[in-house]
Amino acid sequence: MFFFLVVALAVVVAAVTLAVVGGGEGSGPLPESAPQRLHDPLPPERPVTRADVDALRFPLAARGYRMADVDDALNRLAAELAERDARIADLESALAGAQAPASHAAPGVSVEKPAPQEDR
Repeated sequence: MFFFLVVALAVVVAAVTLAVVGGGEGSGPLPESAPQRLHDPLPPERPVTRADVDALRFPLAARGYRMADVDDALNRLAAELAERDARIADLESALAGAQAPASHAAPGVSVEKPAPQEDR
């Protein structure tokens, strides 16, 4: 009886092993699948909005997320932020330049409107 159980166990282990390994059929134990790619990349035709970042979802990989997808998204966001920072700096310098001549007016010349006088 013991010998029969050992042989049955060996047959079961061999069957499971062949099923997992593939039994020599195909290219391996599991069929090859294409790696998941980012389905909703950041829009290239317009600036990135908060809704784009909120909707961004990375596909899972064996050890977390695909580094290439995350790097691409972070590079795009860094470029957008640098562009916006440069634009803000340009606008602030233009605003400071526009306000500077008004504060350095000639003495005796006022840029403010006089208050309306009441008729008596």
